Amino acid sequence: MADLLVYRAEGEAVVHGGDLYGFTVTEWRLPATYPPFAAVLFVPTTVIPVPALKALFLAGNALLLAWVVALSARLAGRTAPLPLLCAATALALWLEPVFQTLLFGQVNLAVTGLVLWDLTRPPGARAKGLALGIAAGVKLTPAIFIAYLFLTARRKEAATATASFAGTALFGALLLPAATVDFWTRRLFETGRVGKAWIVDNQSLQGLVARATGTAAPGLAWAVPAAVVAATGLWLATRAHRVHGSESWGVLLTAFTALLVCPISWSHHWVWCVPLLAVLLAEGRTLLAATAALVFTARTMWLVPHAGDRDLHLPGWQQLCASPYPLLAPALLAGAVAARRRQGRRLRRSDTPPGSPGAALPDALPDGSQPSASSSSASMIR
Repeated sequence: MADLLVYRAEGEAVVHGGDLYGFTVTEWRLPATYPPFAAVLFVPTTVIPVPALKALFLAGNALLLAWVVALSARLAGRTAPLPLLCAATALALWLEPVFQTLLFGQVNLAVTGLVLWDLTRPPGARAKGLALGIAAGVKLTPAIFIAYLFLTARRKEAATATASFAGTALFGALLLPAATVDFWTRRLFETGRVGKAWIVDNQSLQGLVARATGTAAPGLAWAVPAAVVAATGLWLATRAHRVHGSESWGVLLTAFTALLVCPISWSHHWVWCVPLLAVLLAEGRTLLAATAALVFTARTMWLVPHAGDRDLHLPGWQQLCASPYPLLAPALLAGAVAARRRQGRRLRRSDTPPGSPGAALPDALPDGSQPSASSSSASMIR
């Protein structure tokens, strides 16, 4: 639970007035990388003995996983009765990102749960966007969902999330002014502090490109594809929500876009595989769900040689094993593009006058009713 020890050290730095971004802990010499607001939240960990704190985090993450499973079912338009919830939670423990989250004592499940809870609340719910802003204040990556809300014309919710995010920064500034200036003007841009981009632990697009090219700093070879993926992913997410009425795929596409374009996305950041599997199963995509589950349980990145700098010298076939997540996510984006095009062709055919060549059958069920929103959502991934 190395990351948990970093969190505890951050809390101690706040309590004792130490340099929040000047220390390193554990044998891996890990520094603090989160905003000052997160460090304030970690203050309670300083009063708990380390063995008890580890046990508490382990139990807490197990409960958070059950919460994320329940929220994933809600995202997919389903409910999870208690027996199913317990079984799904037990199985989800074996997903590599989830297992690594527990192993490192990470806060990924808490952050993902806040985002999912907020985005699956009914439209117009009171203070919707508040929890999303708090999640972004702990880990910056969820801020991409604020852009998603703006692009899908939910400006009130986006404004609430933005104000909440700004509030976390202001709260950190009031309590830790020097650390706040240090983080937002300097540490934020030092991605090397987080870790080496080329190691197999990093399952972002930059990690894939670095290992594939054998270059520790891929530069434009990563930045240009990342910009294209960011624009394409957000566009697809917006289309999924506004055109196809699929909030589930809008949320998932936004999440995977963030994981791809972030300079470093450790394998345990990919706990978004839990809602992905829930949505695929709810839509009856059993084979695709099984394939995704296999990718997220195979742990292939840990099977390739990765001691020292061997990550930078992998042969071609090992490159596939070293980057399973950034290879799967673009495939989902490409599938969404293909689905949009097929649906567009179907809509164009449906506009053809009845009786003319290529005319489509009416988009209605045998009883005369219209197809449900869930059937429209299911077509997104086909």
